[in-house]
Amino acid sequence: MTGPVVVLVRRDAIPAAALPLLRSPAACAAADVDAEWLGLPSVATMAAGQDLVLVAASRAEPVAAELIKAGARVIEAPVPPLVEAVEVMDRLRSPGGCPWDAAQTHDSLRQYLVEETYELLDAIEENDREALREELGDVLLQVLFHARVAAEDARDPFTVDDVARALVTKLVSRHPHVFADADRMSSADRQETQWEELKQAEKQRKSIVDGVALGQPAVALAGKLGQRSGRAGVPLDLFPGGTEAAAQLFRVAATARRAGVDPEGELRSVAKQFAQDIRAAEAAARANGVEPATLEAEGWRRFWPSA
Repeated sequence: MTGPVVVLVRRDAIPAAALPLLRSPAACAAADVDAEWLGLPSVATMAAGQDLVLVAASRAEPVAAELIKAGARVIEAPVPPLVEAVEVMDRLRSPGGCPWDAAQTHDSLRQYLVEETYELLDAIEENDREALREELGDVLLQVLFHARVAAEDARDPFTVDDVARALVTKLVSRHPHVFADADRMSSADRQETQWEELKQAEKQRKSIVDGVALGQPAVALAGKLGQRSGRAGVPLDLFPGGTEAAAQLFRVAATARRAGVDPEGELRSVAKQFAQDIRAAEAAARANGVEPATLEAEGWRRFWPSA
C-alpha cells in the first residue's frame, strides 16, 4: 500500500487540512474509529511502514497520545460547537442524565420557548450584544430540546438533522433566484411577495390566512391578517366595524401593517418608553421626599419627565 493511512476518530469533524489526504489519488486507507474501542495494536499493524495521519479532536486524546508515540502526524479537528451542543442535549435526555430534562415534553417546554423568544426580542430592542448572544443560545436550546424529544417519539420520530435538512430544502426552494436560474429579485419587497407565493404553492393552501399563527400576540396577529388580506386585495372597508375598543385596535394594527409599519414592535416601543417614564417620575418623587404610592394626578404631572 502506498500513501498515508488516515485514521478518523470522528467522521463529523473533518478539517479542511485533512481533505487533500482523503482525496489523494494515492492509496489511502480510512479507518472510521472510536477511541473507546480502537485497538491500538491492530492500528499499529495496519500502519506498519506507512505514513500514519490521525484526525482527532485534540492531541490530548488518549488514542492520539499513543499514535503520536508511534510517529503519527496529527491534524486536530475540534468538535463543532453545534455538534457538541446536540451531544450535550442527548446526554441530558439519556439514562443517567438530568431527571428534569428527561421529564420534559413538547407541551411542558412551550412556556420556555415563549419566554426565551421574548428575552431575545428584548435584547434586540435594547441593542445589547452580550445579551443577544446569550439569548440566541437559549432559543437554540429550545430547538435542540424539541428535536431531541421528537427523536424519542415511537410514532413519528425525527432528529435535529431532519429539522436542518428540511430547513435547507426550504431555503433553497424559496430562493430560486439564488440557487436556480430564476430572474434576480429587483427588491426585498418583491422577494417577500415571491416567498409567500412559493409557500402557498408548496403547502397547497386553500386560504390566504392558512398558516397564520393564531396564537401570536393580538396586535401582531391583526397586523399579519392586515398584510395577508392586503396582498389579496381585500378592501379596508371590510375590516371589522364598530366603535368598541377591540375593533378599533384591529383596524389600527391591520392598517399600520399594510403601510409597512410593524404594529407589535411600534406598540412595544411606546409601552417600554412609558414604563421608563413611570420609573423616572417615581425616582424624581423620591428625590423630593415624596413616596410615589401617594401620588395623585397632579403629583404625577409634576414629576413626569419632560419631552
